[in-house]
Amino acid sequence: MIRPLITSLALATALFVPGCANLQPPLPEAKPAIPADWPLPAETPQTVGDATATADIGWRDFFADPRLDQLVALALENNRDLRVAVLKVERARAQYRIQRADRLPSLGAEASMTRSGGDSLAVSESYTASAGVVGFELDLFGRVHNLSQAALEQFLATEEAHRSAQLALIAEVADTWLALAADQESLTIAQATLDNHMASFRLTEQRHAQGAVSGLDVSQARTVVETARSDVARYQAQVLQGRNTLTLLVGAPVDETLLPDAFTPQVSGLANLPAGLPSQVLLRRPDVLAAEHGLRAANANIGAARAAFFPSITLTGNIGSSSAELSDLFDGGNGVWSFVPRINIPIFQGGRLTAALGVAQANRDIALAEYEKAIQSAFREVADALALSGTLAARRSAQEALFAAASRTHAFSQARYEAGQDSYLVLLDAQRTLYSARQSLVAAQLAEQANRVTLYKVLGGGWREGGI
Repeated sequence: MIRPLITSLALATALFVPGCANLQPPLPEAKPAIPADWPLPAETPQTVGDATATADIGWRDFFADPRLDQLVALALENNRDLRVAVLKVERARAQYRIQRADRLPSLGAEASMTRSGGDSLAVSESYTASAGVVGFELDLFGRVHNLSQAALEQFLATEEAHRSAQLALIAEVADTWLALAADQESLTIAQATLDNHMASFRLTEQRHAQGAVSGLDVSQARTVVETARSDVARYQAQVLQGRNTLTLLVGAPVDETLLPDAFTPQVSGLANLPAGLPSQVLLRRPDVLAAEHGLRAANANIGAARAAFFPSITLTGNIGSSSAELSDLFDGGNGVWSFVPRINIPIFQGGRLTAALGVAQANRDIALAEYEKAIQSAFREVADALALSGTLAARRSAQEALFAAASRTHAFSQARYEAGQDSYLVLLDAQRTLYSARQSLVAAQLAEQANRVTLYKVLGGGWREGGI
């Protein structure tokens, strides 16, 4: 009776004794060497006041057009690249569960029947049924715990990588939708210009037939018509390519009602950058968080590599019943038990353990450098987007003024040409300037709105990660 009691106590100890030591080193501090504040140019607009509401904005509230919201939702549901990212998260979760299971004993039961005999031996039978623990390691130095923690951090890093892919997809859908709207606007301008040039060309031909203008005017009018026709074909191709890109991003055919019908130079209701927003918000970016979890996983692996230098104890034990007759298997007096502790003491490994520790430390240093680089890259991306904010607004304002001036110049040139005061060459130059100014204005508006999407993306999709 004493021996089974000792066995039960040993098994209970194996179940509930935690790791007595953890050899994982302290997590090294990252030193990315970035300024505490953004290097904002003097003309960058900022909003003074409480930035909390802006910080919590999510993509559904960020985009102003409900059609774009629907497209983003469809892309998040159907995009194949994002689906792969989700499956990678599921795989990482399963791997973590496998590793975590090593921290608990594996209980199992088995039943067996043995029949033996020989030429000079009588046939004998025996039946055994038992339950117990097989090869459970007592985590005295935290090796199993550190491996489990490393697997957890890798799972969390994969989750953040999925969020980063999600944010990148949102920005890509928005950029493509904006580019498609701008191409359609440019196509509309080119088509209207072509129609005007065609009408002007027919009028010039009639005037040439009456001897009012020379053949040079007709040739110049024809040149303008064919140039406009070429632009129409080019923008038609870009519109078709934009639709195909949206279909690929969404992962399904896109309903015509969700496509932009006009270019509205206001993709979002996002206000200007709140004053005093610190650069520490970068630490909430999904890619930066993924790099941080990778660093933590590498650091935990060092603890596991250090624990390999120390003895390890594994326990195997079971308790059951054995009988020569199946009907008597569970009767009293047939109980059996076994308890097999095993200790492994590393003495000479040929430098294998030292090399494994060196690999773990090198991986930790690599992960630290990658974490610092992720922070530095994030800071540069935000700084670039902020630097463009003011200049793009100034560019758009200048293009608006240029378009207004070109419109007045064209109207004056048209009146002077019809009055016979200027040659067709002067009018042609005014038409080209007006057309170029209109297309440049669309390009400036697109660049400004695309930069807003970029700023939203590089700041992590909301300054407090809300709504994603």
